[in-house]
Amino acid sequence: MMKLILGSASRSRRQILSEMGYQFTVLSADIDEEIRIEKPEELVVALAHEKVVIHDGVIRKKPTTSEGARKFIQGYSQSHASTIGSVLVTNMKSCVRMEGWDKSEVYFHKIPDEVIDSLIEEGSVFYVAGGLLVEHPLTSPLVESIVGTMDSVMGLPKELTEKLIKASLQES
Repeated sequence: MMKLILGSASRSRRQILSEMGYQFTVLSADIDEEIRIEKPEELVVALAHEKVVIHDGVIRKKPTTSEGARKFIQGYSQSHASTIGSVLVTNMKSCVRMEGWDKSEVYFHKIPDEVIDSLIEEGSVFYVAGGLLVEHPLTSPLVESIVGTMDSVMGLPKELTEKLIKASLQES
């Protein structure tokens, strides 16, 4: 019987892994999210359990102020954001590590100021990369399209995760 440990406190990652049918234990990693690496694909692998949002070529992490969150969300209005997330699977028996990254794009209709105000007041935007909450009831109707998958945007691409789990088991 395989035991899984999710090294992230992310609610959406727990939800996605549960949807995939896995039982797991959560052991959140204490990592420095302020590491400076310019290439988003390299950054997410270095962070190993994180997701970053790219808007106009700039990496956006979790907003820390209301003004920052407002700027992020207004920037997505009638525009798009890219998410780049990584998955790192370690087979603790064989010490085999498999890693990869996945990218998706989210295109938005105009996001009204009252929606932005409500999101900031609620506070959830401060816990996600780029303040990007595509699954939220206030923002999901404003998503024009997603290139990629919703689970990738939310931080744990199912297809990549499954592929890496299977590969790590074959290598043991």
